[in-house]
Amino acid sequence: MKIFFASAILLFSLTLSRAQMQTAIPLWPNGAPGALGTNANDIPTLTPYLADPTNATGAAMVICPGGGYAHLAPHEGNDYALWLNQHGVTCFVLKYRLGSSGYHNPAMIEDAARAVRWVRAHADDYKIDTHHVGIMGSSAGGHLAATLLTHFDAGDKNSTDVIEQQSSRPDLGILCYAVITMGEFAHQGSKDNLLGKNPSPELVQNLSNELQVTANTPTCFLWTTYEDKTVPMENTMLFAAALRKNHVPFALHIYEKGPHGMGLKDKPPFANPHPWAGDCLFWLKENKFVN
Repeated sequence: MKIFFASAILLFSLTLSRAQMQTAIPLWPNGAPGALGTNANDIPTLTPYLADPTNATGAAMVICPGGGYAHLAPHEGNDYALWLNQHGVTCFVLKYRLGSSGYHNPAMIEDAARAVRWVRAHADDYKIDTHHVGIMGSSAGGHLAATLLTHFDAGDKNSTDVIEQQSSRPDLGILCYAVITMGEFAHQGSKDNLLGKNPSPELVQNLSNELQVTANTPTCFLWTTYEDKTVPMENTMLFAAALRKNHVPFALHIYEKGPHGMGLKDKPPFANPHPWAGDCLFWLKENKFVN
């Protein structure tokens, strides 16, 4: 038992060391479009977390932490990345612009789209398969992920910026107790931070992602809990129903117990995460993101 424990700690330490060696990379070297200044809050970044080369699968995940579009929850970024690293997925944690820093739509979706494009443009550097680039988000970060899953484009092939030439369409999505709608079951804080206090009906509809699903929306893994009082489970159910209506494959898990924002419900080295983690890994295997 002592040998097993020591090995687990060593594995975690090596994984953490690889992650800590990475530096946050600005998505736009010369400043983001619509930037309000040059402070850290004005500079969206990606932080790479590298999978061990001995088990790397070539898959990548852009991770959008939650926080009501007001802050970014570390356990929904750093911890998810370390967990996925253990299973061979190279991760990129997105620091996107926030309503608490004066930003509203479309700044956040511009950052998420740029992140997926950036990963594809740098695929050779990280030994990534450009057809295995997913997006993952929790709570408001789940809304941002769902927005890109329903508002992507093929890229601008005429752009002089090689990053902008890339498609922003994720190959799959993982939505954890996600904010989905800006309608009846909206999380009001996320809505205000994203859209402002008096958004137009057209903007509310456009950012209610259950209304934007098409047959070209990528496959998704969705999970939430019955007990979630912050972002009602109806958000996840609305998105699942829209996927079903448009014949998009998905996996849906609604667990009875668990508060909003629980993440993996465990800390590194993740010996006993919430069952959603195992269900998600099974789904990722089915989609050839992990071995």
